[in-house]
Amino acid sequence: MGKKRVMLPASEVDLAEVKYEQELIQAPRLSGFKLKLFVKLIEAPLIGSLIISQLKKQNKMVEMLQNSVIPEAPMFKPEFPPQEPETGVVLLEESGKPEDRVELAFKCLPHYDPASSCSVESPTTFCYWKIRDYAYAYRLKLATPSMVAERFISAMEEFVNKKPPTPLLISFDAEEVRKQAAASTQRFEEGNPLSILDGIFMAIKDDIDCYPHPSKGASTWMHEVRPVKKDAASVSRLRSCGVILVGKANMHELGLGTTGINPNYGTARNPHAPDRYTGGSSSGPAAIVASGLCSAALGTDGGGSIRIPSSLCGVVGLKSTYGRTDMKGSLCDAGTVEIIGPIASTVEDVMLVYAAILGSSPLDRICLKPSLPCVPDLSSHENSNVLGSLRLGKYTEWFNDVFSTDISEKCEGVLNQLSETHGCKVVEIIIPELDAMRLAHIVSIGSEAQCSLTPEVEDGNGAKLTLDTRTNLALFRSFAASDYVAAQRLRRRIMYYHMEIFKKVDVIVTPTTGMTAPVIPPSALKLGESNLQVSGNLMRFIITANLLGLPAISVPVGYDKQGLPIGLQIIGRPWCEASVLRLAVAVEELCGKPKKRPVSFYDILKGN
Repeated sequence: MGKKRVMLPASEVDLAEVKYEQELIQAPRLSGFKLKLFVKLIEAPLIGSLIISQLKKQNKMVEMLQNSVIPEAPMFKPEFPPQEPETGVVLLEESGKPEDRVELAFKCLPHYDPASSCSVESPTTFCYWKIRDYAYAYRLKLATPSMVAERFISAMEEFVNKKPPTPLLISFDAEEVRKQAAASTQRFEEGNPLSILDGIFMAIKDDIDCYPHPSKGASTWMHEVRPVKKDAASVSRLRSCGVILVGKANMHELGLGTTGINPNYGTARNPHAPDRYTGGSSSGPAAIVASGLCSAALGTDGGGSIRIPSSLCGVVGLKSTYGRTDMKGSLCDAGTVEIIGPIASTVEDVMLVYAAILGSSPLDRICLKPSLPCVPDLSSHENSNVLGSLRLGKYTEWFNDVFSTDISEKCEGVLNQLSETHGCKVVEIIIPELDAMRLAHIVSIGSEAQCSLTPEVEDGNGAKLTLDTRTNLALFRSFAASDYVAAQRLRRRIMYYHMEIFKKVDVIVTPTTGMTAPVIPPSALKLGESNLQVSGNLMRFIITANLLGLPAISVPVGYDKQGLPIGLQIIGRPWCEASVLRLAVAVEELCGKPKKRPVSFYDILKGN
């Protein structure tokens, strides 16, 4: 038995004594036959327990969970103190119609000038078509949703024939898309579109229900034990706004990975570099947006699964406050770290989709007491004053802990620009116990995933899962009830530190990921891979928002020396999505041009 470590109450920790420690993950990198053998060993009754126990000791899990006295009471889901109301915002009615919320958000956007829309054709002046560009083209009959649908279907047919398979969608019905597009086209012909989102093409991650498509979680069997009978709450809200739902997007199996590898259906490729990962687990949603094939997509985020692929693919991904969106109808609807959120090519498009899908579940309204949802009024004269008053928290040693200095230097440059251009103040902060935060998150998400999957896995489906999923589940099975309670005690400590920090700053800024898109090892395509060093680099900065339920966004800020996208992450106070979105728009304006046209890109609006 190890020596007991008695932790001081969080309120008594001296920040001057806090030393930043780089994350060191002790685990083998495995793929192909070696991974197959490893899974066989860790699933064996006796030797498996010994191997997992040794790995946990090497990574100080036992020391933190079982040999530490943690004085705080458990926090089994995020609990937020009351927040100061945001200024320069427009309130949205979460129990009202989604199309009414979208209309209010639309009115908050800056003036739209179609003549100033940049070109998707030139590699030097490239930018993505925005939702407002599509709406303008539809209204003026420069294009119709049905015309766009045919271009989309044609592009999907290209992906079907690729060897090895690299699908963006794993459930797609061309006739279903044509039917939705024809209905939207008719509404435009009658001068009666349902909202600015009418006729906008969106993909839905395969762990969110979108009837009549099955929800497999990109596994081979989940749809057999869990049939889909109706849309998820968020998807239903999009449908009522006239969105064309193109199908179910590829993902890392059951969301239990950060690269997006999927031996079941084929691995989605990064549109900027097809030999590299998209990031995960929302691999298909990020790649389909970055490819220009959809204006937006819905993903889920329990451990960076929206923000990581958004950063690696050069698009925008929003994780809202825990409980802000109703999780009903998703595979991860019973966890304490997950949300459903939008991925889009621009911040304004993320804002429009966010306005459509928001709305807490009846239970969360009682338990979490959410502040009224709002969006920043970007069209008001007050916007620049509110923007200039924002205080940006930066923990320099953490900020600079990246695989490539290209990332920290690019993100540092953005902070300097925000200070010079808008007057934002950068404040140095210290965040204690980042190692404890990572551990509390893996125990929480792992135990909750294991709990929801156990009945099906024990019923003989476990052997049908991919090898890296089985590796993760072997670790998750080893967590005891006392480990889970210890993790929730740590959650309360970490929440205390962050709420103290938010008394001094409005947001916390970090790189989104500690590395740009990693190369896909050819040996991983058939059987998958387990590479916890890569996972550590990808997840370094994103866990805060999941464990504590805070809103966070990833915004593209440029490229590394290899031309791979880099993302900046903005983490906000609870329920303060408007501040996060406001700053994200400013970052986008400073860094948005010139954008690099992805290697794999489709102009489905003009068909060029």
